This record gives sequence, C-alpha cells and structure tokens, in this order.
Amino acid sequence: MRISLLQTDIVWGDPSANQVKAGEMLKSLPKSDVYVLPEMFSTGFATQPEGLAEEDGSSLRWMKVMAANLDAAIAGSVATCVVTDGKKSYHNRFYFVKPDGTCEYYDKHHLFTYGGEHHRFTPGEKKVVVEFRGVRFLLQVCYDMRFPVFARNNDVTPYDVALYVGSWPTSRIDAWTVLAHARAIENQCYVAAVDRVGTDPSCEYCGGTMLIDAYGKTVAECERDKECGITADIDMETLAEFRRKFPVLNDAD
Repeated sequence: MRISLLQTDIVWGDPSANQVKAGEMLKSLPKSDVYVLPEMFSTGFATQPEGLAEEDGSSLRWMKVMAANLDAAIAGSVATCVVTDGKKSYHNRFYFVKPDGTCEYYDKHHLFTYGGEHHRFTPGEKKVVVEFRGVRFLLQVCYDMRFPVFARNNDVTPYDVALYVGSWPTSRIDAWTVLAHARAIENQCYVAAVDRVGTDPSCEYCGGTMLIDAYGKTVAECERDKECGITADIDMETLAEFRRKFPVLNDAD
C-alpha cells in the first residue's frame, strides 16, 4: 500500500481556500491509496469553534469528491458542528473517506485542556479502527499522542497503521517526534504523524510530518518549515514477518 502525507500551511478560518490548496497538493503527489491531511485542515486548530466549525459539511463533501476522483481514501480532521434537537455540539472529527463515498470517523478523545478545547468540544468515547484495502488504520488526533494506553494495539482493536493528525506547535516539536517513534515501537505498527506548518492566532508550526515503521525507523519525512507532501510504501509482508518473529504484542498487559 502507498500512503501520502500532506504538510499544509492552513489559511485561518477559510475552508474554501484550504480545500483548493489541499486539492492542488493532492494532485501533485504520486498516486497513493491513502492521503492524510493535518488536524482541522479546513480552518486551523480552534478551541473556540463558534463561527469556525463547519455545520454544512462542505469539507466532508470535498473529501468525498477527492476520494472518488483519486480512487483513494482521504483522511483528516475537521472542526464539526452537529445540531441535534436544536442544540449544537462541537467535535474535532477525524474523517476517513473511501473512494466509494462511504465514511467512518473518530471524535478526538483527549481534548487539549491546556488550550481550553474541552470547554466547547465534546470528546469522543470510542477507539476507532478502519480497514481499507487490507490494512487496518487507527484514527488518532494530536493530543492523543501523549496517551499510549488508549492507543494500545491489542486483540480487541488490532491495527497496522496509526494515523496521528496534528496541529503540534514548534515549541513542543521534540516531544511530537519522540512520542511518534515510541508509539510505532511499542505497538509494532507504522505511524503516520501529520503536522502543519505556518501560524495561527495562537501558535507557530514547523511541521514534523513523517512515516515511521515498526522498528522505529523514519521511512520518510517532510522538510521542516515547508509546505510539502511525502509518499511512501507500507510493507505489510515485512510488518507481518516482524510481528511473527518478535511477538511483542503477545506479551502486552
């Protein structure tokens, strides 16, 4: 399987502009099975969702169109407003859209309390694994990276690739790098860690987008402080052989 990771410079609060930008990047990359965008790729990371969170589903519709056109899955999180019985709730929703138009999603479980995300967003309760073209993907969002127990690879929710989409600031980028490698090693999986570049009203971002294999080796990575994309292969045969020869997961708590 081939996967592409997009390290974008997000235009604050402008879904249309970000859809155009991401669409151009998607088309410029080598043909892949899965394309992954950063956290809240359509607006930038917001802890105050009013006026930014999407209620009309425009980014989800765009993802479905791109998935169909590219015959690939498109993944990324969107600040989403859901109206139920006249009441609004806000979710940091990680969509995984398949080329046939079907969609699965994960709502961010660990909300970023340091930044106040928990005051307005509703946390997800379920761990979500999506299967696509024979590969199982764990969906995770940014701050989830710091909580390894929730992401544990086990018999109940087994997976092959952990997708972490983030808006992880430059000031803490060393932690992002170390934690991403740790998640790959301890779970004997690939980790696709996708971060943004640029600035928003609160933070500066330098990227740090990379694909890491189960040995903890960086397979491919984006250049820091540059809007770009990377494409690499996920070798399922090598992963299965490593797990067979060195069955760490069998001894997990």
